[in-house]
Amino acid sequence: MNKAFVREPDDTGTGHCPRCGSLGIPVGAETLSAQLDDETRKPLADAAFYCPYPKCEVAYFDPYEQTVGVDRLKRPAYPKDPSAPICNCFGFTATEIDADLREAATFRIKALLVKAHSPEAQCTTAAPDGRCCAAEVQRYYMRGRSKSG
Repeated sequence: MNKAFVREPDDTGTGHCPRCGSLGIPVGAETLSAQLDDETRKPLADAAFYCPYPKCEVAYFDPYEQTVGVDRLKRPAYPKDPSAPICNCFGFTATEIDADLREAATFRIKALLVKAHSPEAQCTTAAPDGRCCAAEVQRYYMRGRSKSG
């Protein structure tokens, strides 16, 4: 087909989820291949995005508005599924952060953050957004702390 008749995306540097409008998190082919089976992965472009909005049914989308639903992921993903691990590399869950909050301690969180910055962490392939969990763990902790006063 002649390229003159193919509509190029307006902006491939940023992407908003076609379902909820949230700003997507860029992910690479390595992350997509680790999180999706081959058949589900096929329609997505190599430059794709993860939708971080917890209530949105879309997990991944690309600049051409191809989407993959949360139900097509190989395993549950936080924050789409609140019971899923926040850190897929080490299986760290919100329950563990809640325990640190109850005990007014950060032993579990500190231990995770050390591991999250070690060579053992495989964030690019283990995390659905391809990023380290440290920022999300700290956000969750601070939200919990502000709720408890």
